[in-house]
Amino acid sequence: MELFLPCLYAFLACLGFCVLFRLNGLGAVLCSLGGALAWLVYLLTGPIMGNNDVIQYFWAAVFLSAYAEVMARVRKCPATGYLLIAFIPLVPGTGIYNMMDAALRGNTQDFLNTGLHTLSIAGSLAVGVLVVSSLVRMYSMLQHRRRTERGEKP
Repeated sequence: MELFLPCLYAFLACLGFCVLFRLNGLGAVLCSLGGALAWLVYLLTGPIMGNNDVIQYFWAAVFLSAYAEVMARVRKCPATGYLLIAFIPLVPGTGIYNMMDAALRGNTQDFLNTGLHTLSIAGSLAVGVLVVSSLVRMYSMLQHRRRTERGEKP
């Protein structure tokens, strides 16, 4: 139950954004499921990674990017749609809010500490997506090259 409820909340949050972006049916459920599973990966990697949330976010982003690429191939639609919705639970909104709150209060030290931590989370999310996307692209190019060398049509 400790892991189930946060994942359910992540699923519902993603489902709400599906309504906002006018996604419906199976696509909305699959996008929301990706967000819930990414949040589960974040929670499960906590004890393994020593509760280092930057690394937890990285692995959640890697999982989510792989999920989006698989769903894109299976459903024959862009992976960006899955990433856009399913990344909602991973966005470091609290860090951004706390950073701006510290800035408005004139607390420079908290602003810098929170800002650097939030930027490191955002960077780890970006690197996670970049790693998976690059690997998938390299694999696709390799497959295309092999087909071309065998004389098959692409």
